[in-house]
Amino acid sequence: MGLFDKLAGWLGLKKEVNVLCLGLDNSGKTTIINRLKPSNAQVQDIVPTIGFSIEKFKTSSLSFTVFDMSGQGRYRNLWEHYYKEGQAIIFVIDSADKLRMVVAKEELDTLLNHPDIKHRRIPILFFANKMDMRDALTSVKVSQLLCLENIKDKPWHIWYELLLLYQIKTMRT
Repeated sequence: MGLFDKLAGWLGLKKEVNVLCLGLDNSGKTTIINRLKPSNAQVQDIVPTIGFSIEKFKTSSLSFTVFDMSGQGRYRNLWEHYYKEGQAIIFVIDSADKLRMVVAKEELDTLLNHPDIKHRRIPILFFANKMDMRDALTSVKVSQLLCLENIKDKPWHIWYELLLLYQIKTMRT
């Protein structure tokens, strides 16, 4: 069973899943999506997402459609147009970008209070990305700054990149 299969089991997702990948620009959304894809579908060169892109891939038991949404300020208003179709959310946080943690929290609060999300029990995976960077915040500190403990009406989990990469590597060997 692969990482996405395990994740989908934890999130209680069906055979075909629409996932929204959200977060500020330069948080690593596209890179994480690329690493979650089967190794034969991964690309070498990652470029910033303008607007959004759609990635489709399959694991042994699931089909994923991942909406990689640009995190640049001028494109964040596009996110809400995809909320109704989303069955899960991956919210990526740049753990080394302490200055914009407040902006990430504001965007998360806007997301959680949107009418298409607020009353749904949509699962959210928080990725505390870039943990390998010097002075990066711990996943506990990221969780505290985003006030994740206040999310009581949705299943959520915070994951950090080093753990993810280890799990992917061990599953492929």
